[in-house]
Amino acid sequence: MSQSHADNAPQAKFKAMTEGSQEDWMAIASQFLPFAANGGKRVLDHLRLLDGDYGGFPVDRLEHSLQTATRAFKDGRDEEYVVCALLHDIGDTLGAYNHPDIAAAILKPFVSEKNHWMVEKHGIFQGYYFFHFLGMDRDMRDQYKDHPYYNYTHEFCEKYDQAAFDAKYESMPLEAFEPMVMKLFETPKNSVYGPAAGVE
Repeated sequence: MSQSHADNAPQAKFKAMTEGSQEDWMAIASQFLPFAANGGKRVLDHLRLLDGDYGGFPVDRLEHSLQTATRAFKDGRDEEYVVCALLHDIGDTLGAYNHPDIAAAILKPFVSEKNHWMVEKHGIFQGYYFFHFLGMDRDMRDQYKDHPYYNYTHEFCEKYDQAAFDAKYESMPLEAFEPMVMKLFETPKNSVYGPAAGVE
């Protein structure tokens, strides 16, 4: 089913990419940059889906995210780290069995290798605090004992993530973090599409 485009924006004419022309791809590129530049807003909109979703926890998933980020912020972490803390569980609504992978994939073009690894592996490291109650190996994180980011990720879980379920804690509102999110998602540090955005 075709969609109408009321804004009269240029559209490619091909039916398959093998038929694409320079003109087609310029039409697509002209819309890519404004769309990509609005990524931070879409991320924030998706994060709000965690509001009211408790899943049995003492606080809902949005509050857990805000509390994790607030703790990191008040501890003097830089903005990139704080945004990672805020978004570490954003994959909960889409990936019940691999939520860290989803958060890591969203953040990967915009953060350091160290912060990306921390987000990607935080589920295994967080498991230290509860896996044994579910018949799992709480020491699963030890497979990464010699990894250079092991202690970094261990610290994230110990200081901020596992401690962020206090219903009486006064978290900063999401609005306080919005400028950090928007800034982080403005320009990728590492993406195959970077050249199209003027980033080498």
